[in-house]
Amino acid sequence: MGKIAFLFAGQGDQRSGMGKDIYCSYPSAAAVFDTLEEIRPYTKEQCFNGSEEILKQTKNTQPCLYALEAAYSRILTENGIVPFCTAGFSLGEIAACSLAGIFSLEDGFRLVIKRAEFMEEDSLKKDTFMAAVLKLEESDLFEICKNFRGIYPVNFNCPGQISVSGIQKEKEEFFEYVKKNGGRVVPLNVSGAFHSPFMEKASRKFALELEGFALNKPIIPIYSDKTGELYAEDIKELLSQQIKSPVRWEKIIRNMILSGVDTFIEIGPGKTLTNMIKKTDKNVRAYSVCNLDEVLKEVTPC
Repeated sequence: MGKIAFLFAGQGDQRSGMGKDIYCSYPSAAAVFDTLEEIRPYTKEQCFNGSEEILKQTKNTQPCLYALEAAYSRILTENGIVPFCTAGFSLGEIAACSLAGIFSLEDGFRLVIKRAEFMEEDSLKKDTFMAAVLKLEESDLFEICKNFRGIYPVNFNCPGQISVSGIQKEKEEFFEYVKKNGGRVVPLNVSGAFHSPFMEKASRKFALELEGFALNKPIIPIYSDKTGELYAEDIKELLSQQIKSPVRWEKIIRNMILSGVDTFIEIGPGKTLTNMIKKTDKNVRAYSVCNLDEVLKEVTPC
């Protein structure tokens, strides 16, 4: 086995009941949930019993996912699974920063709470949507988007899959354009047009929020969603700009592979990132903590 990367998921795969099993089975995971519960009461209740509607609200989704991902990360590291590098998709980048020692578990949670509030505020100002566009080249999608004033390619996930954020009133016409050009569209289970100009105010507010926190240099390599490259000295700028900027996920994965990573572990409630990795490079191994027993069996050092 070569090098291991931890990948923290973003919004979209959240579900009722997430984390309840590890809370009951792993004391270290329970300790994470209990610590964060003191900062934001009802986080455990929302994770373990929250309805789809509750969990879809950005102000709830992001803190709940952060708590879940931090708990899973704690389980992996206590079992000797130590990442060579890390990254996080959108929200997941905050969890990755915590793992990398840029800020503490608790401060990361406090930042996520504010980030979620700011992003929800922006998402409520206009009727917007997000969707994954499949089977089209990047250049073709950009050409289609030229026909629309309020639709932007935002998340470059893997070959043949790019997410867009846009204004609701242009949605149906955009879907038709994509279909006519041989593509397919899958709506995403999120409540705002993230990583687009619709998040401009949220980005500015989060930049101000970050000024109140002292950030440390990462103790392990961490990649930026905004650039697709390793973090440099501009951590606060990258984290705030990320909210309104495209996610260069495929670039991150390819750069990790070039650095020697051959084993990826998705940390989150689903397998979205795992599937993206398999579409990017079939020669690497990709696991999801949804199958925690498999991860512990296959990846834990002897």
